[in-house]
Amino acid sequence: MTLDLSQCSDRELAALAGTGRDDIYRELLARYKAPVFRLIRHHVGDADEAMDLTQESFVAAFAALARYDGERPFRIWISRIALNKCRDWARRRAVRSFFTRALPLENAHDVAIDAPAPDVEAGDREELARVRKAMSGLPQNLREVLVLRGVEELSQLETAELLKVSEKTVETRLYRARAKLRALLGEK
Repeated sequence: MTLDLSQCSDRELAALAGTGRDDIYRELLARYKAPVFRLIRHHVGDADEAMDLTQESFVAAFAALARYDGERPFRIWISRIALNKCRDWARRRAVRSFFTRALPLENAHDVAIDAPAPDVEAGDREELARVRKAMSGLPQNLREVLVLRGVEELSQLETAELLKVSEKTVETRLYRARAKLRALLGEK
């Protein structure tokens, strides 16, 4: 008799993962790859980078699967790992950007103001590109809440658990994020 993994809960799959069966990892990947990719894609704005970070997130999650608390939803747990990978990526990118733009002090008069890198254009969907650009101008804590609640459609409680903040903090950040986004988009 074979076990139908699609009928197993996340907790059961995590417990079975210690047996070393690849099909268990494939099942978890099938369940959560798309939402994790979307979360990361909205964070970093680049599909190729998002795919790499998605893979890194799952590698890290599978390596730490023994520490997964089955009382929490697996999606929240893997999303937390993904957000941490996004933060690491942003820090690395900022450091690389600094060093690539760094010029000797005697050339400082030639330095132009650097505009933020444009978001990836989504074909003819200029409005989407405009919104993504505006979202990238939001502070990280506001952008995270906006993506988790508005794009990923997590509940306020799930978002609070994922970010390790109170539900009231999520509510406040979401309100501020929407207000700032409206202002950046020039809407009333």
